[in-house]
Amino acid sequence: MPLTSATRDRLTAAIARLLRSGRHVSARAADAVYGELPSFGVALLVPLEGDGEQRCSALAARVGVDVSVVSRQVAALERAGHVERRPDPHDGRASLIRLSATGAAALAQTRALRSEWAADALADWTEDDARRLGDLVERLAADLDRAASATSAGVAP
Repeated sequence: MPLTSATRDRLTAAIARLLRSGRHVSARAADAVYGELPSFGVALLVPLEGDGEQRCSALAARVGVDVSVVSRQVAALERAGHVERRPDPHDGRASLIRLSATGAAALAQTRALRSEWAADALADWTEDDARRLGDLVERLAADLDRAASATSAGVAP
């Protein structure tokens, strides 16, 4: 059964508010951990941690932004010591980017700050409520990704 427009409106408004709150927390964490480094840099460190070293173009595809944006962010991350660059052994014109020990420590510190924020925010929640919300948010994220993929492929969601 389709959702009513009132339910959709309430849900999208709540998601927008949640995203604003998340951006605020991320900005505070990034400022505390990275200082002058643009907050988007954190979004590049996570796939480097999870997927290992990669070319700038692969990193751009992974985070869904233009290569030129990632290239500028990687340069800032490299200057700050959060990533390291080496020549690609298969293509001397390209470089491979990897997370440095400093970048890994910065990610750990960011996660600790976010975890502290979440602990404060969820102090009155039960474990069951928090798990249920986690399940629903993961489901929503997967459905949003699927809808976005279908839209970009020219298929109606």
